[in-house]
Amino acid sequence: MKKLNYKFKNPKLLEQALTQRGVDVTCNNERLEFVGDRVLGLTVAAMLYEMFPSEAEGELARRHAMLVSTETLADVATEIGIDRRVRHGHMTAGRVRHVWANAMEAVLGAIFIEAGFDAARDVILDLWRDIAARDVTAPKDAKSALQELVQQNTSGGLPRYEYTEPVGASHNPVFSVRVTAMGHSATATGASKKEASTAAAAALLKILAI
Repeated sequence: MKKLNYKFKNPKLLEQALTQRGVDVTCNNERLEFVGDRVLGLTVAAMLYEMFPSEAEGELARRHAMLVSTETLADVATEIGIDRRVRHGHMTAGRVRHVWANAMEAVLGAIFIEAGFDAARDVILDLWRDIAARDVTAPKDAKSALQELVQQNTSGGLPRYEYTEPVGASHNPVFSVRVTAMGHSATATGASKKEASTAAAAALLKILAI
């Protein structure tokens, strides 16, 4: 298991980064998450620019989207144990990985606030570089990959997405999406329509690959 190679001088800042709004409406991780999202995005963009000098903007953009996605953030949070330390209120199963991802971004934001950009960048590079190096070619997003698969195997058909009304509190909604293609369907949830539809497309790709 990897570790977060940074020790906070102010433990309360780390505690705030691990606290969801459902636990404390005033001292929570939302503002730190806002900062961490920007620090992560810039650092990953610069890292990809250096790692893949022959790739065009579109290829770099697909890599970037994957590396800063909720799924990747949640995976990193799990790898370094942040998932076990998050303080959260009541939440549905569809929000669990989203909460972990938010906490991961908040921790990065807290490092930036306490020690500056270089410290936050070093932590990000340590945790994200190996993930970025796994794919020799730029990945396709799940919805694009599903559409290409369907078009290759049917005449004129496209995946059909059905969205339901979000459930849960207004500040913590959960969206559900059902996608149907080639006689099969898959359903997934997420914190946004985009996240839910991408997860549903990924689930259907696994079904169609069997």
